[in-house]
Amino acid sequence: MKRRSLIQSALAGATLPVLALPAWAQGAWPAGKTVTIVVPFPPGGSTDMVARALALQLQTKLGGTFVVDNRPGATGTIGTGQVKRAAPDGYTLLVSSLGAFVVTPHLLKSVPYDATKDFDYISVPVQAPNVLVANVARPERTVDDVLALLRKTPGKVSFASSGNGSSDHLSAELFWQQSKTEGVHVPYKGGSPAVNDLLGNQVDFSFQNVNAVLPHIRGGKLRAIAVTGDKRSPVLPDVPTLAEAGVKGAEVYSWQGMAAPKGLPAATKKILSDAVIAAMQDADMKKRMLDQGLEIVASTPEEFTAFQLREWARWKTLIETRRITAD
Repeated sequence: MKRRSLIQSALAGATLPVLALPAWAQGAWPAGKTVTIVVPFPPGGSTDMVARALALQLQTKLGGTFVVDNRPGATGTIGTGQVKRAAPDGYTLLVSSLGAFVVTPHLLKSVPYDATKDFDYISVPVQAPNVLVANVARPERTVDDVLALLRKTPGKVSFASSGNGSSDHLSAELFWQQSKTEGVHVPYKGGSPAVNDLLGNQVDFSFQNVNAVLPHIRGGKLRAIAVTGDKRSPVLPDVPTLAEAGVKGAEVYSWQGMAAPKGLPAATKKILSDAVIAAMQDADMKKRMLDQGLEIVASTPEEFTAFQLREWARWKTLIETRRITAD
């Protein structure tokens, strides 16, 4: 009996390295090949950062080579359309913000894909609320202060955004709708120039992604008034949500999602989604994201698919109700 136990133990131990091998070593996707992750925006933004962090993690966990390919243009629709036309074999993936998935198709007359039919949704790795900010030189400190100003001077208080249809623009529109107020939308070509004019006190307020303005809040240059999440941000625990401040129904999260061309084999989808979820639970990865104000989601394909449809319907309604256009 003792000898048999030793043999069984030896055999069991011998199988452990095989189980630990990456999928490619067992002949499965990615089979040691190069996987291209298309980011439909320029390098340097939040989506690009998330994609590059994921690429390193997936390469470590799965083998092969994962490279990020930035394909900006037409508010994310050019790169997204290229992914839609790629072979559904797992070697071309998309990492985009919510814009390409649930916003831009409602703003433009035509886009080169159908976001509800042309992709297999893999995971939402991270999300982040927006935060209502103002220059510290301004007197407004609370949501009530901002609402009082809007009601006193309707249609004159400026709100900067990174562009028409961006999550910061939609946050402002939703805020005005739910509070029955009206401000002036000032779109910029990107988040950096909008933040620069906030720092220069050239515009009054903005709903910016938390991670984009966190250094300026911590540095005492911008004042955080409220966050748009359904709970307080872990990096701004003393800042109330809009709901806490009395504005209900204005919850907004900016998020990044990974998708593949429609028709991804089930086995490949399983390997990929499991690896993305594991990557986002990695201690170093989690700390890196949280330090920048990004909250871990790591949703399953089924959860992301259902979420995408809810977001699609929600933003379609707001864009039509508020008559928001891309111009």
